Amino acid sequence: MENYNLFIENKKHLEGNHGIFPSFLPDCMFDFQRHIAEFSILKGRCADFIDTGLGKTIIELVTAYNYAITTNRPVLIITPLAVAFQFLTESVKFGIDDIMYSKDGKFNTKIVITNYERLSKFNPSDFDCVILDESSILKNFQGKIKNLINSFIKKVKYRFLFTATPSPNDFIELGTSSEALGYMGYTDMLTRFFHNNEDTIRPQNIGTKWILKSHAENDFFDWVNSWSISMRKPSDLGFSDDKHILPELITNYIPVENEENLIINGQMALFPIIARTQTEVRQEQKITIRKRCEKAVELASLHESSVYWCNLNPEGDLLQQIDKDAHQVKGSMSIDEKEEILIAFSKGEIKKLITKASMTAFGLNWQHCNHTVYFPTFSYEQYYQAIRRFWRFGQKRPVFADLVYSDGQKRVLDSLLAKAEKANQLFTKLNDNVHRNFHIHSKEFNKEIILPKFLTA
Repeated sequence: MENYNLFIENKKHLEGNHGIFPSFLPDCMFDFQRHIAEFSILKGRCADFIDTGLGKTIIELVTAYNYAITTNRPVLIITPLAVAFQFLTESVKFGIDDIMYSKDGKFNTKIVITNYERLSKFNPSDFDCVILDESSILKNFQGKIKNLINSFIKKVKYRFLFTATPSPNDFIELGTSSEALGYMGYTDMLTRFFHNNEDTIRPQNIGTKWILKSHAENDFFDWVNSWSISMRKPSDLGFSDDKHILPELITNYIPVENEENLIINGQMALFPIIARTQTEVRQEQKITIRKRCEKAVELASLHESSVYWCNLNPEGDLLQQIDKDAHQVKGSMSIDEKEEILIAFSKGEIKKLITKASMTAFGLNWQHCNHTVYFPTFSYEQYYQAIRRFWRFGQKRPVFADLVYSDGQKRVLDSLLAKAEKANQLFTKLNDNVHRNFHIHSKEFNKEIILPKFLTA
């Protein structure tokens, strides 16, 4: 009976604040940063959707420091590759010195930083508080690592997710964040706010299993904001934007001609067509590699420093072959090798970098560079994160983003732009509801539990 009551208790969803009162909010923080830090620390389990260049690093450090001194227990901050050193640099500015970067699971400080790829070396029972930096990167991990991260954070009392891009393509992915934080479960969220459309043939819904109920839209975003805070600029939270003005972003769409016709269902097309299926897109990518890479190197040669974002290994290898000054980050490299190259580029020791958005588009601050060449894919999130390595608050120069694609890939580009608009709508909805309250009304289970006779016999 006692175990069953405990089971029922564990099924309840959390609401309200579950954290601590902040005792350390440095005066040198911007007013909106102090506001976000205080909100998060009091909440105890919170998702912070904050755009790039607005100080996520210092907010995370201040949050970690408050929990470390209050609970007297270590706090773990998990980051993408090569981002840990940025935390160490920022910690010095704010006088936070009880901090270290651990690659092997060993530590002797109250604040510990590691990478997602190294999390298996740590034990969740050692921490009362865990902070996931650039948490949306979780979608880039598969299988063992992703399961480990989700399992790890659910065993910790205080949990925080920080990212600049909350699910631009599909609102329901917000449910996985809620569940990871210990709020409403993913399945419960679906049944409360969404309906199943498997029987519909409306074109805009084809391929989508769950659709947000029109009458529940405001409640859905109210609910999201009950366990999160979002901001693309300080004025979203009622603060001044004077010191946070983005530089100009100059985006160039540069097609290259594909002179080879696609082969569809074993038949060569009579004339060039726009690729429609994933298979056709991949075929289009492969047969235009040389043209796209040559154009990319031509564009990068006009700039002292640049980053090539490719998708295929042959693209990266060819770029490196053509541009002798470029250094490539490869998936086959060890974690230490990748990190060494990324840190060298961040310090300006390397001028040209070749990488993939799935590996290195999250968390890194590359304000020293203001040019990039990007090979588009259907992933808006990777594109957004890649561009925001350069185009961010604090960048002093205009940023040039050259999107190089074959003429048959126009459908990919159109999809990317459509997803950008959808992401803007999502952030607008989140920010419109940021000051509204939402409460989940649940019935208290207070009835006597009567077991069936065959169980008590």
